[in-house]
Amino acid sequence: MTDGPLEWLALARGTLDRVALNRTDDAWLDAAWNDPKTRVLVIQDGRSLVTYEPSPALVLVPPDQAPHGERWLLGADGDGTVYFGVAGPPPAIEGTEPAGLRRVGALLGDRDSGLLTHAVALEHWHDTNRYCPRCGTETRVASAGHVRVCPKDGSQHFPRVDPAVIMLVTDEADRVLLARGPQWPADRRSILAGFVEPGESLEQAVAREVKEEVGLPVRDVRYLGSQPWPLPQSLMLGFTARADGGVPLNPDPEEILDAAWYSRDELRAALDAGEIVAPGPLSIAAQIIMRWYGGELPNMPDF
Repeated sequence: MTDGPLEWLALARGTLDRVALNRTDDAWLDAAWNDPKTRVLVIQDGRSLVTYEPSPALVLVPPDQAPHGERWLLGADGDGTVYFGVAGPPPAIEGTEPAGLRRVGALLGDRDSGLLTHAVALEHWHDTNRYCPRCGTETRVASAGHVRVCPKDGSQHFPRVDPAVIMLVTDEADRVLLARGPQWPADRRSILAGFVEPGESLEQAVAREVKEEVGLPVRDVRYLGSQPWPLPQSLMLGFTARADGGVPLNPDPEEILDAAWYSRDELRAALDAGEIVAPGPLSIAAQIIMRWYGGELPNMPDF
């Protein structure tokens, strides 16, 4: 396996300056919104308008064509163009269709992938955090969409992100461990993953999850990279780990339906035969497996 960080992750490619210092500058925000160069990403239920000609790209509109709705500052580019997100029904534009991250996140260019990832995360957070957890009062949007404030007790509430570890476990023969969750299709396999618990380091979470899910102790836990996964609100942190030989797999039936070791030749044969469907390039899982495998997986889907 090649050392060093993962070089490409579909949802970790944003190129914009988030201009966080401008989020509380009402005069700057008003001027930016009224600038004809400004562009708006309209999002509804996690989907935004996309065109596929000449290549996949978000369809952004000027502010005067955006629907009325909550407005969030998404960033600015090197040319001074400012980008906002607005929650609401997209305008009717010929040659476009609404699409979400799962469909186009890996197909969009770097700027657009970052814009849609940011907007999807904010839309979900605003939709599910409208009331103050202290007193139940409906909160108000502040800081250009990156804070909600309770008008009754003054408390501030920030977007929630749940850290989750995802790890490629190998054995002494450099075989990879792949498993299937109880709710997954019969041909679905991936590497292990789980949420970080309170008071736990990332490395401890890797070791605990592997032990809980398949009964293996692991060592040599190493970080590879991360990407946001706003489906709905996670941050996926990728690792590798080594399992000592001689310990049998013991899957927890509530978490893992089956698990097995694969050499590169065995994985290629299973993919070629259609026994296993490779994960799409949107996921960090696919990128980690490809790092171990040494290249693109056979019959890999487009997204």
